[in-house]
Amino acid sequence: MKTKLWRSAVALAAASLAVPVLAATNVAAAAPATVHLAADTAAEANAVAAKWTPEAMRAAVPLDRLLPEADAAKLTQNVRKGAAQIVAPTAGLDDVLPMAFPHSGGPWTGGGAVVTTAGRVFFTYQGRQASCSGNAVTSGNKSTVITAGHCVKLDGAFHTNWAFVPAYDNGNAPYGTWTARATFATPQWVASEDINYDVGAAVVNQLDGQSLTDVVGGQGVAFNQARGQNMYAFGWPAAAPYDGTRMIYCSGRVFGALISNGIGMTCNMTGGSSGGPWFLQFSESAGTGLVNSVNSYKINLIPTWMFGPYFGADAQNLYNQAQAA
Repeated sequence: MKTKLWRSAVALAAASLAVPVLAATNVAAAAPATVHLAADTAAEANAVAAKWTPEAMRAAVPLDRLLPEADAAKLTQNVRKGAAQIVAPTAGLDDVLPMAFPHSGGPWTGGGAVVTTAGRVFFTYQGRQASCSGNAVTSGNKSTVITAGHCVKLDGAFHTNWAFVPAYDNGNAPYGTWTARATFATPQWVASEDINYDVGAAVVNQLDGQSLTDVVGGQGVAFNQARGQNMYAFGWPAAAPYDGTRMIYCSGRVFGALISNGIGMTCNMTGGSSGGPWFLQFSESAGTGLVNSVNSYKINLIPTWMFGPYFGADAQNLYNQAQAA
């Protein structure tokens, strides 16, 4: 059987705030992320928000269903590693007492901060309404969402009409629809869509005079960490057997990825979960942790495994650039 990458398989689909860096030193040299200006005026933001009605959100297609076949030759280099950096969640880190672990995929019923920080991402890709997942993180601008690179840019163009709906619930947006004023992707993803660097971010506009993480909270982030740790993954898979109406999670010890230089987990999430967060040091009771990868791709040979990019120096650079924008 020919092995295919995520795009042919199940690619899932500062406001003077001092960001609490728990451990950081100089970051390894990395190229700047590419920035795409989105709905950066009030009129544009209102137009994008109006586009994503409950009906439009329910009808959005998981990105994997729209993707052409990928080219493995786009893998350009192993992920560069820099200095370790940990940024705490807005609510702080709690004790990690795993109970729902390991788990290959099912509805998250544990509550906690992840219920509000995670959400679905909606955008227009090649004229089609499509969806991914994403998560709000602690940031200097209080407005940063981390997702996958292919959830902001694909086939040479950045997506348009980009919006984040935290705590999405079957067409309902209990915390509002947050439109992007800018989206970001690693330079390697922009140049060749190298899945080693399938990391993206968005900075969203304020909504009703409030910033995103003041409303829903923000998870921590971590870069250049040890591999092979216990992690939790979340997302809104919308391809069968799921339907995109509720948040699904997986948990387990991660391992080296197939094809890419990333990491893998036993997880049956499907298209639509792309861009959903992978957490280190996740507390089931508090629902908080450190985002250290995102749902990126699957392969046909082992559909029960999910893969995500290693958060190295370039993902770190992307986050630091976005959170200060």
